Amino acid sequence: MSHLDYKLLIFDWDGTLANSIGRIVESMHMASTRSGFDLCSDLAVKGIIGLGLPEAIRTLYPEISDAGLVAFREHYADHYIALEAEPSPLFEGVVQSLEAFRAEGYHLAVATGKARRGLDRVLKAHGWEDYFDITRAADETASKPHPLMLEQILAHCGVSPRQALMVGDASFDLMMARNAGMDSVAVSYGAQSAEALQCYEPRLTIDHFSELQAWLGRAL
Repeated sequence: MSHLDYKLLIFDWDGTLANSIGRIVESMHMASTRSGFDLCSDLAVKGIIGLGLPEAIRTLYPEISDAGLVAFREHYADHYIALEAEPSPLFEGVVQSLEAFRAEGYHLAVATGKARRGLDRVLKAHGWEDYFDITRAADETASKPHPLMLEQILAHCGVSPRQALMVGDASFDLMMARNAGMDSVAVSYGAQSAEALQCYEPRLTIDHFSELQAWLGRAL
């Protein structure tokens, strides 16, 4: 299929649309300290970005108890929300490209490891409550890389997997796309390096968000 045949563009949020990776790493370290765990490396934390928060915490700290997980999540959320008093900025080119995609008639969606509360908060901060056709958050469906959130988005938009494209910065984004039978685009400026994402066979790897617009043949 030609990439000109895509009808639905699905975006991860953190590290793909929003420059928030540093805040996620800082918040995870703070929660670790408050919960009495040794700090993981920044690289290890970046490696779990994209998962739902409970899955991410258990991946980093598999020995954590159920009660400890609840407390860890609260510590993380408290710190992250404080940092997000001023929302993480969108990457350069995101607003212009999304507007161009909308003008071209693409369906637009978000598939994120954020919780619904956090996603709604950032969408409101950017005035995007009704911007996307559909958004799915990790706590209302299965966490990445399970394909359920993509399947729900496809069903809502009435689009086949071959007509959809998942854009993300983490292995879980690209694995989820592959599990759903759809193509993917890797971004190199987020949580994981372009080299780390190549084994998931993205159709394209971009270093700047506007490159997606050019590749789709919809340059302004």
